[in-house]
Amino acid sequence: MPFHEQELAFSDQVGRHFARQYGMPPMVGRVAGWLLICDPPEQTAAQIAAALSVSRSAVGSALDALESFAFIRRTRTPGERADRVMLNPEAGAQGLDSRAEFGAMATLARHGLEVLADAPLARRGRLLELASFYDWLLERMPLLAREWSAHREQLRAAGTLPDPRSTT
Repeated sequence: MPFHEQELAFSDQVGRHFARQYGMPPMVGRVAGWLLICDPPEQTAAQIAAALSVSRSAVGSALDALESFAFIRRTRTPGERADRVMLNPEAGAQGLDSRAEFGAMATLARHGLEVLADAPLARRGRLLELASFYDWLLERMPLLAREWSAHREQLRAAGTLPDPRSTT
């Protein structure tokens, strides 16, 4: 399979993953997949659309969705009319620093427990487990974030990961 076809197949695979795992349109995942492997790493929506052989509007909608999850960063060079987008290198780890999503789930579970305050334990069990899990996770997230940062720095020092502050 020629190289570009392999790249497109990879982008399609990421698209299917986003659809299965996150309930997102496959195009969102296809664009995310492309941004994981494209060269140069900063691309305009028009470049992405051309590479994936899709419409510019489909790419624009996908980029809006990815931006809402802070999966991408947009930049614009002075004098250019088009934004350039790139994968946010912190996208994977940023959830460790943002407790909002998990805190919201814990709050919802506790609210459900208030609604079922007089219900038998067996009926409340699902909510109890959900609230306990998210409370446990929230307690451990700061430690996981610190551990990841230290591990990432070790990988960078060993040359296994590139240092984003380096221009070489």
